[in-house]
Amino acid sequence: MTLITEQSELEDFCGKLAGADFVTVDTEFMRESTYWPKLCLVQLAGPDSHAAVDPLAPELDLQPVYDLMANQSVLKVFHAARQDIEIFLHQGKVMPRPVFDTQIAAMVCGYGESVGYETLVVSLTGRRVDKMSRFTNWANRPLTPPQLAYALADVTHLRDVYIKLRERLDREGRTAWVEEEDAVLVADGTYDLDPQNAWRRLRPRTDNPRFLAVLQAVAAWREREAQQRNSPRNWVLRDDTLLDIAAQAPKTPEALARSRGLPKGFAEGRHGKALLDAIAEGVAVAPADRPKPAVRVDLPSSLTPVVELLKVLLKMSCDQHGVAPKLVANTADLEAIAMDDNADVPALHGWRREVFGETALAVKHGRVALAIKGRGLEVVPVPGTDGGGETA
Repeated sequence: MTLITEQSELEDFCGKLAGADFVTVDTEFMRESTYWPKLCLVQLAGPDSHAAVDPLAPELDLQPVYDLMANQSVLKVFHAARQDIEIFLHQGKVMPRPVFDTQIAAMVCGYGESVGYETLVVSLTGRRVDKMSRFTNWANRPLTPPQLAYALADVTHLRDVYIKLRERLDREGRTAWVEEEDAVLVADGTYDLDPQNAWRRLRPRTDNPRFLAVLQAVAAWREREAQQRNSPRNWVLRDDTLLDIAAQAPKTPEALARSRGLPKGFAEGRHGKALLDAIAEGVAVAPADRPKPAVRVDLPSSLTPVVELLKVLLKMSCDQHGVAPKLVANTADLEAIAMDDNADVPALHGWRREVFGETALAVKHGRVALAIKGRGLEVVPVPGTDGGGETA
């Protein structure tokens, strides 16, 4: 069992992995009391070697790991990669490319939505993962043998999971499906941490442009403050407090102090002044420059049954093609298809159109219908039409 704590060991190990076709990757981190994740362990495995790297080891420089993540000739295999990628992007200023996410591949191969790692390992390899160290404190040192065994299992089993999923994808001609999703995973805009966009995650229930301008300003202030302090957002101010402040737009410390959930003494201090400045900045935004509310098109009541029928078709099509419905379309996509044959939704493009979109349009226009056959459903042509569309 290998734990790398010395620079020469790390350079040698990453140098060997640089010649591999693929490397499996996982991280252990702590984030309960910080804005940025605290990286505590990096696990790496090539086709015939594996090791854990200790980022907390004195004077250990992780640059060889970051160079490996940036190596375009080595495929980086993750399971549920988003948080791991975010760590490498923040700490190493590197976007791992190319990548293969086994959770995405599993959805394409019919293992359900957001399938867990342990479930996938059991299903594909027959081996069970020891979960005893799952909620351990990874920042404590020294790490125990059970902790290391658990951590390394996350990349050693992942080798076999990757190989089996890749073989199935190649056999069924679905490799490009996963590559399309993985490309989105490492797109530059996927991990946007621009404070000016922080207001969007609050999902306000009003489209009032003045309110949105103030919310954008105060949310950006909180985001910058949380990043600077390295504290969770809600440790600076809670979401509901920000929304209340944006609605009231107080101008004085006295008015700010009456905001719901504001800590005692906050309004009178330097943070209160900074927040009031942000509020004033939001109020002063010219009407033409205020955030534009998302355009919402209400679904006509007459189309509600159409959407419900499309939900049935989606489930039926995905079951028959062995792919998770979540990967093909959501309710908003179905509503868009019900209203517009040319809706710009993923379900009407690429492989999703073949699996579902073409048949969805055929059902919508009455060229095919869903019929009960035995204990199931099937798509059948409607007499008197061209019966166009792929059958599910």
